[in-house]
Amino acid sequence: MSVPEIAALPVAGLAQDRAHLYLWTMNAFLEDAYQVARAWGFRPVQVLVWAKTPRGLGLGGTFTSTCEFVLFARRGSLPCIRRTDSSWWSWKRPELATGPLHSRKPEGFIDLVESVSPPPYIELFARRHRLGWDVWGDESANTATLERTP
Repeated sequence: MSVPEIAALPVAGLAQDRAHLYLWTMNAFLEDAYQVARAWGFRPVQVLVWAKTPRGLGLGGTFTSTCEFVLFARRGSLPCIRRTDSSWWSWKRPELATGPLHSRKPEGFIDLVESVSPPPYIELFARRHRLGWDVWGDESANTATLERTP
């Protein structure tokens, strides 16, 4: 999907008035992530970093890309469950155990979200269903629906 198509998803109607958003992005789309969060009715607050262990020459130009970003944003004033003493993590790459899968996220991230933000939880573009979460995406059971308003 293009950035405008993602920004046009009806997330504003899906999210509660007081909610947290964790929006994954890469360096090339970091500015766009701020625009998407705002289009969905959220206020960007903090950039979180997943620092990946380098694996030789990878993607990138002058610098090899060894991190991904998560834009944490808020809608309303939903309090956090707890404060976390970091804004970066060095989770192991999930594919080290299972083989390469494009865009696979570390399981530790879900644990982090559940420890910081209260439910209910929904994951868009989900690869699989997670206990206690609603999901939406091509590779999931779609327990949530995104309905566009005319």
